[in-house]
Amino acid sequence: MSTRRPQKILTGLIGAPIAHSASPSMHERAAEALGLRGHYQLIEVAGADAAGLSTMLEGVRRLGFAGVNVTYPYKEKVVPLLDELAPGAAALGAVNTVVVRDGRLIGHNTDTTGFARAVAPLLAPADNAVALIGAGGVGKAIAFALASRKVSDIRIVDSEPARAEKLASLLNTNDAKVGARVASSVEDALEGATGLVNGTPVGMLPNRDTPVQPALLRANLWVADAVYSPLITPLLAAAKATGARIMTGRELAIYQAADAFELFTGLAPSTEVMGEAFDAVMAARSGAYQAA
Repeated sequence: MSTRRPQKILTGLIGAPIAHSASPSMHERAAEALGLRGHYQLIEVAGADAAGLSTMLEGVRRLGFAGVNVTYPYKEKVVPLLDELAPGAAALGAVNTVVVRDGRLIGHNTDTTGFARAVAPLLAPADNAVALIGAGGVGKAIAFALASRKVSDIRIVDSEPARAEKLASLLNTNDAKVGARVASSVEDALEGATGLVNGTPVGMLPNRDTPVQPALLRANLWVADAVYSPLITPLLAAAKATGARIMTGRELAIYQAADAFELFTGLAPSTEVMGEAFDAVMAARSGAYQAA
């Protein structure tokens, strides 16, 4: 009597540095819970040019991958190397998930869909104005997620004003109902805002800075941070101290991974299982950091 072996799913992550990523654990545990044999391969290559990225993607196409995630610093660099872009990724100009379908490489952005899912519990009908710190890859995805959630007034602050201007223009062109603008300062962005999102790496260990001075935070503001190492960043700690509602980077990490897994496999994973895997990785990392 033969026993049917579970289906194998090969996925991975391209970027650098990525040794700390919780993605392998989340994806492999999700596959196991669905009766699949999943392997998630970290493909860490620093400083790859277009030719190097093209070679990696050709390997993904030919070696049996269902797809790969893409992270810093390649989310925008892979765009011209793909065969097709999903509408959301095309509008954004950035890809964090590449799916292999019939030999074609198709780009998606689950940072956008993942943040839209994660932020939903924080948003109320009156949440029309949100301050966004950062207009890089993650900030762009967050901005489009906020627009998809009907936030009509997005105030963008970035250390590179030209980058913020480009993002505001993208948002306003893509959706006539969005009134995105570049804020002159964090104070300007927060004036009358109901929400605040940090889309920069500020506050990620070993950095202990905050992109917003604590004196600018208030109880009637919800505050979200894309950083998840540590979960409670200096920004979130200060916001919590004022009585503000907060959202850690945990939810974005889990939901973007869940959306990518479904694109890879056609199966909806358990976000509870992925969350447990994420928490285990974070607990182990916290212990190692404290020991060091």
